[in-house]
Amino acid sequence: MVALTLPPPLITVVVQGGKRAAGAMGSRDEARTTGESFIAHYSDWILDALDELPDSFLITDPGLAGHPIVFASRGFLAMSGYAREEVVGRNGRIFQGPATDRRSVMEIREAIREERTIQISLLNYRKDGTPHWILFHLFPVFGEDDGGVVHFVAVQVPIPRRPTGSWCAGARGMAFRGCRDEVRCDAELGYNNLALEPFVDTDKRAVLESEELREASNQDKERAICAANSILSVLTRYSEVTGRRVCGKRCCSAGIAPLSSSLILSLGRIKQSFVLTDPHSHDMPIVYASDAFLSLTGYSRNEVLGRNCRFLSGPETDVGALLKIKESIQAQQACTVRLLNYRKNGSTFWNLLHLSPVRNASGKIAFFVGVQTDEDSQHDGHGLSPEMWQLGAVGAVKVAVRSLSAGVGPSRSLS
Repeated sequence: MVALTLPPPLITVVVQGGKRAAGAMGSRDEARTTGESFIAHYSDWILDALDELPDSFLITDPGLAGHPIVFASRGFLAMSGYAREEVVGRNGRIFQGPATDRRSVMEIREAIREERTIQISLLNYRKDGTPHWILFHLFPVFGEDDGGVVHFVAVQVPIPRRPTGSWCAGARGMAFRGCRDEVRCDAELGYNNLALEPFVDTDKRAVLESEELREASNQDKERAICAANSILSVLTRYSEVTGRRVCGKRCCSAGIAPLSSSLILSLGRIKQSFVLTDPHSHDMPIVYASDAFLSLTGYSRNEVLGRNCRFLSGPETDVGALLKIKESIQAQQACTVRLLNYRKNGSTFWNLLHLSPVRNASGKIAFFVGVQTDEDSQHDGHGLSPEMWQLGAVGAVKVAVRSLSAGVGPSRSLS
């Protein structure tokens, strides 16, 4: 299995050998966190339903630190030789080995960055260190509310050894088996063929250390697709129960372009109440709302995304303050205003709002960030004034956007 790691600023994929698989499980907090990965979107019976599927697959969560495995199927455990507690909560690099093709890893890494499906033949390692070829079928699962990636599912179909044809059959493994035979003959005759040494020892080390490359058949590919559809069907069905539906294609109900999962993860570390709005879309909709903002206003994320911030205004909101906000946006400048806002339940709060443009790595305005402070709440700013606390949040947002904008995938342009 190929791992899905998320070192800042981008998701990367690594595969690690079974020979180094032994290691202590994560802490109880890690186990609790992986369990919460499913609670957020699915009903309580989701794990039992997934456990009934016969296919070999793993599910990972890009929203958790280290992009850990949060579910391992019975089929995968039987194929790999691991116990579930040895897999869940850990990064998938435990399945990599010395013969794993780095070019295949890079192809998978690009697919994850672009949040798309990929099928590729891959050499992985079991717990006992033995290599085995699989058809690796990876696909993202999107949340319907915001269009962001909720999970990645990696289906693995074993590729059996098949009869091979002639030396020129076209498969890389067959060609290199012929080269290996020639090298053996040269050695037996006492030749020292220096020209072949770098060709054999470096470029095709995977083939010579284990076995020839195995290409998946059409039947293998169809089997992987069938398994993927079954898994997605279960995830969709059990997400409908909670009202937080997932789907296999980007299905943002708010009608806005979602942010990359990498940026969402970075923004999620900022604990203040804030929203990001898109000045390049009609009516400047909200494209990200922090958990603190949802707690302050009483709205769910699905009720906020895609709307203009004016829904917080009411009959007693100062029109002059709203006009100042509009003028600042037109001038592409920061401003701070005090205005009366309304929660979902109709109650009011005095909002000290700081609004600021956020530029990407090329210097263009990508978003506006609005940081809210309820003047009536107890403010724990670690000795900082509300104004300085807000500026700290703005700075953290700008760092997240600028650090990721240079490598952001096609799902969301930051220009």
